[in-house]
Amino acid sequence: MDIPVNHFKRGLYAGEQQIGLWCSLASHISVEILAGSGYDWLLLDTEHSPNELSMVLCQLQACMEHQVQPIVRPPVNDQTWVKRFLDAGVQSFLIPMVETAEEAAAAVSYTRYPPEGVRGFASTSRASRFGRMPGYYARAHEEICVLVQIESRKGMENLEAIAKVPGVDGVFIGPGDLSAAIGYLGDQGNEKVVGIIEELIGRIGAAGNRAGILTGDETLAKRYIAAGCLFTAVGSDNGLLARGSEALLKRFRTAG
Repeated sequence: MDIPVNHFKRGLYAGEQQIGLWCSLASHISVEILAGSGYDWLLLDTEHSPNELSMVLCQLQACMEHQVQPIVRPPVNDQTWVKRFLDAGVQSFLIPMVETAEEAAAAVSYTRYPPEGVRGFASTSRASRFGRMPGYYARAHEEICVLVQIESRKGMENLEAIAKVPGVDGVFIGPGDLSAAIGYLGDQGNEKVVGIIEELIGRIGAAGNRAGILTGDETLAKRYIAAGCLFTAVGSDNGLLARGSEALLKRFRTAG
């Protein structure tokens, strides 16, 4: 048994657009449904979602039939959280609220075994398929993807230094907190915010890294892709459910 291939990571380094969807419903059933929809990646959120480790494990299992890459966002940039998710079999992470190169380097170190990092050793975890993967400990890092999230003024100021940290595979722009940080709370589509995000995408690319973002606005998503965004979440499970159910009801409320 070999280490599962991280198609998302390989796609990023090949310069191939990776289209994703945000999952906040904390449900393995909804994740299983979405895993078969053809997206390149699904974000399993534990920062702004009532999602716990045991629930995430079920969501990882729900993805196994498909090639889609599950990416987990821990609640915080923390060694213990990352370790537990790694042992559960997570290969891709989105680390929230990274503001310095030192914080980015720490995040990477949590995913590497010594001497390159500080990841704890577990001999028969789900990550190595319970010890059934020869060479796992020497090669695990090859299929682990570390994405860091920039969402503050300080993070923007340190963007190039963060993007150049070895082991950082992508830099994700958090549009919600970022727009709030620059004085546009709840107004992510403001042209001022959009212009800054497009500039950040360019800076990430110029620093030799790969940019990502989330937006449920189709026009903005295409605009960010045109600006160079390489991994783009184009909606969310709760957004699809809320807006879709509202639209369905409206068609019947107004009929006749």
